[in-house]
Amino acid sequence: MMTLKSPREIDIIRKGGKITAGILTRLAQTARPGMTMRELDALTERWIAESGALPTFKGYRGYPAHLCASINEEVVHGIPGERALKEGDILSLDLATTYQGYVSDSALSIGIGAISPEAERLIRVTQECLMLAIAQMQVGKRLGDIGHAVQSHAERHGYGVVRDLVGHGIGKEMHEEPQVPNYGTAGAGMALRAGLVLAVEPMINEGTEEVAMLDDGWTIVTADGKLSAHFEHTIAVTPNGPKILTLRPHFEHPDVERYRPQEEFAA
Repeated sequence: MMTLKSPREIDIIRKGGKITAGILTRLAQTARPGMTMRELDALTERWIAESGALPTFKGYRGYPAHLCASINEEVVHGIPGERALKEGDILSLDLATTYQGYVSDSALSIGIGAISPEAERLIRVTQECLMLAIAQMQVGKRLGDIGHAVQSHAERHGYGVVRDLVGHGIGKEMHEEPQVPNYGTAGAGMALRAGLVLAVEPMINEGTEEVAMLDDGWTIVTADGKLSAHFEHTIAVTPNGPKILTLRPHFEHPDVERYRPQEEFAA
């Protein structure tokens, strides 16, 4: 069932979102060639414990780690293990924390060292997809407007939009209603209302939209082995437009300032 959040609840998610965003930023700044995903997960565990928040992923439906760390052809849900980063890799980091009973969820993709122009372009377009989706999160717009914005921009650049995985409502639970596909028809679907909080997360593939799951039961990879990128923010729909609750100090699109939350949530 979809639940609308009060200003107080949105402010709690914003405070937790600062924790999630801060840890993601530190991870992105720390990742370097030779570092294993298990090392990044250990840092995540320590930084969450120091933050006053709780890890959301660890134990969720049996997930064994604190962080999802996906490299190159891995789309999402990569389990941190002994795979080490190499110069030229794309690394996608996905993290959720729980603060005062509310969840915030965010993800970003970065290049490790010098990356190819093709990888740079994929990362840039995926981040643009997220920003275009956020721009649609106005009271009275519809859910299909969000997905249409992602799909049209990605496909205009020749990329595949993952359809098997979607964004979601978020609050006291990590996955709440409604589902938020990264594809759709403009003007279709549920009307957006003030108080709705969504985790919007374009997953864009260099090649086919088709994906497959590895034998570990979690890691999703591109069916053709080509690169994938992933960006995500937790966003509140407000009477004053969309407000990003997981703003990161770095790694943001230049247009992001228009969606910075103000203190009106504290009421």
